[in-house]
Amino acid sequence: MMEGYDELWERMIDLYRGRCLPTVESVEDRIVVNVAFGTINVIYPSVSVNYPKITVQPTHPEDEERAVITEAVTNYNWKHFNFQDEVRLAIKDYLIIGHGWIKCGYSYKEGQVPLSGEDKVAAYDELTAQADEFAALNPDMAGDVADNSEIAQALPQTETVVLEDQPWVERISPFDVFVDPEATTLNDARWVCQRIIRPLEDVRRDERYKPSARAKVQADMDTDHIREEQRSYLKHGNNDPDDQRVTIWEWHDIKNDTFAVYAEGGTEFLVDPKKSPYDFGHPFVMVRNYDVPDYFYPMGDLEAIEPLIDELNKTRSISIGVRKKFARKYLYQPEAFNSTGRQALESDVDNTFVPVANPSIPLSETVIALPSTPVPPELFEHSETVEKDIGDVSGVSEYQRGQVPETRRTATEASIISDSVNARSADKLAQVEIAISRTARRVVQLQQQFMTRDQVARVAGPDGALYWVPYNAEDIRGEFDFEVEAGSTQPMNETVRRQTATALMQALGPFIGTVIDPAAMAQHVMKYGFGIQNPQQFMMPQMPMMDPSMTGEEPGGVGGPQGAPMGPGFEDENGTPGNMLPEGMMF
Repeated sequence: MMEGYDELWERMIDLYRGRCLPTVESVEDRIVVNVAFGTINVIYPSVSVNYPKITVQPTHPEDEERAVITEAVTNYNWKHFNFQDEVRLAIKDYLIIGHGWIKCGYSYKEGQVPLSGEDKVAAYDELTAQADEFAALNPDMAGDVADNSEIAQALPQTETVVLEDQPWVERISPFDVFVDPEATTLNDARWVCQRIIRPLEDVRRDERYKPSARAKVQADMDTDHIREEQRSYLKHGNNDPDDQRVTIWEWHDIKNDTFAVYAEGGTEFLVDPKKSPYDFGHPFVMVRNYDVPDYFYPMGDLEAIEPLIDELNKTRSISIGVRKKFARKYLYQPEAFNSTGRQALESDVDNTFVPVANPSIPLSETVIALPSTPVPPELFEHSETVEKDIGDVSGVSEYQRGQVPETRRTATEASIISDSVNARSADKLAQVEIAISRTARRVVQLQQQFMTRDQVARVAGPDGALYWVPYNAEDIRGEFDFEVEAGSTQPMNETVRRQTATALMQALGPFIGTVIDPAAMAQHVMKYGFGIQNPQQFMMPQMPMMDPSMTGEEPGGVGGPQGAPMGPGFEDENGTPGNMLPEGMMF
């Protein structure tokens, strides 16, 4: 790769793993303070711990009903097909390396399965009925029609069924994606290419490739994408055919909207250049971290603090050697002690008696403490300075790390620090949400283009009950805008959530019962403030309004002024319904 990015990314991964031993004189005393691991794993769950809530809005009025179905299908597929697992892996790349890659595609496979007993009976009945009908319509050919035993012998034993008919999302290693070197963003790139390492036998059996080309494919044993501890095995371990690998290149010409596949060292294309199989173009989504002007690849969260982490590790390693140099030592007269006395003198047991073998030597001269210089406190203060610098550069505060600061702060100061941290986290969260929404758009576009049969999605109703909704490609066809509900991927802080719900009730208290529906407000607070998934079970049924004539009151009393609209679900004297709620709305 150009500009040494592969070496840089390997270094960032080693930094995260704690494999970044400092260069110091004493090799035995080296120590690694894995601040990188702590920094990444503070940010990582704050932007991707929960499933996203994806909202779908139509761009044309006629697609409004389809947008409701598409939203339900998208959120169901995201959980059902485990898209979140792959996206989270790409987000880990995005934080450590500086960017992550997500690839979208569609899988359609057919296969043969044995016919069940009921299916065989149904097939037999259908064939015999067809034979009888043919014989009745063609009496002169009735003798040529197969009898029941012949039909039974000719029954098929298997049937063709669709094994897979679904979209997929996967994380692609940044080491396996190559981009136009003149590009500064993916939008102005002319091409993008993916390297895929596959077993040789799998490539030769893959029917998507040309038979003549796949028969000529040879193993190239390219192990550049494999970590150092695995390369020795693949290159020198054994010659088992199952371990032979082929490097496949999947080429996407963005400018000309074409697609091709070829093998490393091959003489012809496995898939000849043709129009891209996807209506939306190339299938890649890139998650970008801190953009650098005029450079394609962004910076990660570790690149800026790498020198500080190295300095911290050196400081801690040097402090170990310094402590050894300033260890306490003693001068003693060897003639004053025998072996028993020396063992007692070196013992760390409290209240030990040390016998003196030579009484002619004064006791004050037998053992003398060697003067030592104390360890400079500045040596350890430098470590604290480096840790503070790491916090300033990374933007991860002591509050986020779960630490209690030594300096007591007022609530206002803590709030200011929290707001500044949240502003930085909000930027990362927005980038993650944009990547998720782009991935969701591609998944729906793939279903619109390739889905061949009806499918079913699980949808949660307003009452919390689960419903199974069938749909097909036409039900989700349209042009939509995809967005991730703000903060839906963040962890739910129970204390903050309840405080927010309580503050909302207090702020809107004067308007509840006048312009705000109290029942709807209560449901919102219970569901989003206290995590109650089915708040309707706590709601009282609405009491019917009594007829004023039954209470002896004049019109304009309980029912309101004469001529004014009545409550929901009631009619005036002319039979006109008053303020009817839309069908399905909860109150």
